[in-house]
Amino acid sequence: MRAPGAATVIDGFRDECGVAAVCGHPEAANLVYLALYAMQHRGQESAGLVAADGERLRRHAGMGHVADVFTEDDLARLAGSSAIGHVRYGTAGGSSIDNAQPLVMEHRRGPVAVAHNGNLVNALTLREELEGAGSIFRCTSDTEVILHLVARSRAGSLVDAVAEALRRVEGAFSLVLQAADLTLAVRDPRGFRPLSIGRLPDGQPVIASESCAFDLIGARLERDLRPGELWICHADGREESLEPFEAAPSAACIFEYVYFSRPDSIVYGRPVGIVRSALGRELAREHPAEGDLVVPVPDSGVPAATGFAQESGIPFDFGLVRNHYVGRTFIEPAQSIRHFGVKVKLNPVRALIAGRRVVLVDDSLVRGTTMAKIVTMVRQAGAREVHVRISCPPTIAPCHYGIDTPRRAELIAARQPTDEIRAFIGAESLAYLSLEGLYRATAGTPRGAFCDACYTDDYPVQLVDGDAQREAMRRGRTIEEIRTTPRAPEGGGRQP
Repeated sequence: MRAPGAATVIDGFRDECGVAAVCGHPEAANLVYLALYAMQHRGQESAGLVAADGERLRRHAGMGHVADVFTEDDLARLAGSSAIGHVRYGTAGGSSIDNAQPLVMEHRRGPVAVAHNGNLVNALTLREELEGAGSIFRCTSDTEVILHLVARSRAGSLVDAVAEALRRVEGAFSLVLQAADLTLAVRDPRGFRPLSIGRLPDGQPVIASESCAFDLIGARLERDLRPGELWICHADGREESLEPFEAAPSAACIFEYVYFSRPDSIVYGRPVGIVRSALGRELAREHPAEGDLVVPVPDSGVPAATGFAQESGIPFDFGLVRNHYVGRTFIEPAQSIRHFGVKVKLNPVRALIAGRRVVLVDDSLVRGTTMAKIVTMVRQAGAREVHVRISCPPTIAPCHYGIDTPRRAELIAARQPTDEIRAFIGAESLAYLSLEGLYRATAGTPRGAFCDACYTDDYPVQLVDGDAQREAMRRGRTIEEIRTTPRAPEGGGRQP
């Protein structure tokens, strides 16, 4: 039995982070709060806000969901006409209030705060160098490295110091930064993670990881920040745009379309829900199934299942119902219940499933253990056959750029061929969308426009820090523990 309040094991990709900023509005903190609320799906571990009034920064952050971290009184204390915010799922650094963002640092240019979506692949290497030069770190997040680099820069302005600091880091960063009289937004030269500019009705600029944040606050999506762009908003409303980095090939994360972004967002210029529906249609063309009912694995499998049903002509229905009020922890009953962890979240609708050939559609299959339990539940509800269709290619490699993924040895497709996975999950058939189909669904985007390393093992930027060291940092180990963690290969290889 799991101990009371023990965390559930998540079989799959975990959320990453979301950032937001508002410049030049008297309700800046309230608007950023709402933007974070709209992007809660990108991180449920912690939330934070920093507001600027032209002279000082005020910060509030806490562990948990946005609505739990902020009260009306908290927001009232965040006075100022500019603000930045962050929702976090820790991909580097442990689950701790010390790692909650935005992080704030005081130095000779005045206070500056930063909120980061992404992962730096050379953070530990830079951290050791900075510590050797006298820097003192207070948390294990790789984001703090950026602040120390800014503080040590001899550049004449904060903007130049930020640009100089970011030229030293490698990997993925979509950032918003707040000084007393400046708001900055910047995207790494490869554009790994999304970041967009919107406009409020009175013209004030807003920044967010996804356009769904703009919809909630009444802003209009204007454009994406270009890869390598450094955008600046001054307290007097002036805006500037710089490109301080060397150009690099595009590597936008294609998994934003498959899973992470909300279906009502526009990401990389395309509506996410329409792309996901197209993934399902491509999947139906590539791998048709003899079925009576298309059933999505909710919620993320719904758009692809809709497309699959439309293309195949097989009726669609919600044969699995999700409990939306289950958190990441719960107390199991004293009497052990088989597959309790999945049953508390999903329940099959026997009246729809019994006696029918069911086509289960999901967005991804990572470890395989959850899908095996779902297939078992659907069979127990009376399904005559179960055919599983996955609207992306097999996941064979972990992400180093801001998505918390299982290690390679835990990815079932990195170890076993499809037919062995089908036997493991207990389905009559199993098929994945091809990589070519994935690109066709994104309006025929050519290969090379996206980062697809999780499907190809072809990384645009190589990991500088040791894999074992990064795993130690992700779990919140101290820098001394990280230094002494053996550098080891990730493992892998097919199981017999």
